[in-house]
Amino acid sequence: MAGDTLPSGTENNGKPEPVRRRHEQIISLVREQGFVTIENFAHQFGVTTQTIRRDINSLTREGLLHRYHGGAGLPPSTENVDYARRQTLCSSEKQRIARMVARHIPDQASLFINIGTTNEEIAKALCNHSRLRVITNNLNVASILSGNRNFEVIVTGGLVRSRDGGIIGEATIDFIRQFKVDLGIIGISGIDDDGTLLDFDYREVNAAKAIMANSRKVFLAADHTKFGRNAMVRLGSIHDIDALFTDRKPASGMTELLAMADTELHVADECPEP
Repeated sequence: MAGDTLPSGTENNGKPEPVRRRHEQIISLVREQGFVTIENFAHQFGVTTQTIRRDINSLTREGLLHRYHGGAGLPPSTENVDYARRQTLCSSEKQRIARMVARHIPDQASLFINIGTTNEEIAKALCNHSRLRVITNNLNVASILSGNRNFEVIVTGGLVRSRDGGIIGEATIDFIRQFKVDLGIIGISGIDDDGTLLDFDYREVNAAKAIMANSRKVFLAADHTKFGRNAMVRLGSIHDIDALFTDRKPASGMTELLAMADTELHVADECPEP
């Protein structure tokens, strides 16, 4: 077993790089298996059980895992991770996804962009485009895109959530329904194994449904941690989207579902920068 002293590495979100990587792998294992024992974690990563207990405690405080006797499982499906943590979680993966999505959006396109940290990275990747017309219920997206003077950026009405700058409510839905755009760019909190798209806030889901209904094509941007992740509110199905953009190729069962749904799959690691 390796000792508890970690080698020095690049800091990310206040964690040494080896710890950050191990935490991401711990989360992936739990999402694959549902529950993993402390002993199995220790054997998998070659560290002591004390180190794994500290890892689980840290991830539980962040809302990413739930500690059970003898191991860890998924957290309850009624609450999302806090916005500040979502901004840093898989940040490099979200940036790769964003660059890939941006390459599929032509100049002069009309877009909906909804709530989500991945969508905020997409907004950054779009800043060098020309003459985009964007309607958004995300104040952060609006702020990012308004820096380009030849963009037309429209913000929906509705209730502003202080925690993340998202705009929700009936007024949001009524506003969205006034438009028909080329592309709807949406994010998601979880994709169930049967292809169901899941989220945590029914008001946010209702706005996303309105975006999907009023877009000629729908792009879903989701990093690999969203596959198999539980959430309580149903948005729709992969059958409802035209293309999925992610950073790792999903498991074979999901790729088969995407093929049957005639949903394009774009994987960032398979699309090197030009």
